Amino acid sequence: MSADAIDNGVVTIASAHGAIATADKLEALIRARGLMLFARIDFSGDAARAGLTMPPSQLLVFGNPQAGTPLMQAVPTAALDLPLKVLSWEDADGRAWLSYNATEYLRARHGLDAELMKPVSGVAALVEAAAR
Repeated sequence: MSADAIDNGVVTIASAHGAIATADKLEALIRARGLMLFARIDFSGDAARAGLTMPPSQLLVFGNPQAGTPLMQAVPTAALDLPLKVLSWEDADGRAWLSYNATEYLRARHGLDAELMKPVSGVAALVEAAAR
């Protein structure tokens, strides 16, 4: 996995913790920064309830309406990628990873002004902090 896999817009970085512990840490960081956690989806838990198995995998959906709303006002299709999402997951070898959409990719995808993107550009630092 690579932290610079920008070609498809997905950035993936290794975590020093398991996927669930990483998701817990990310949630704590989200709340500490005063961001709204809109959802925490436990894909592996949902799979287990359906009688299926998969490695731990949780998606955190979060943001700040003051940051996201101007983006959606400028380009309504930005709502397809907002609020921000980070996936905490483990591979078949038990290594944990964090994946998210690069803000530069989102900017280019929706034709957003770079200045408007500044309030959401902190997602990389947030993810890196959760991975440590």
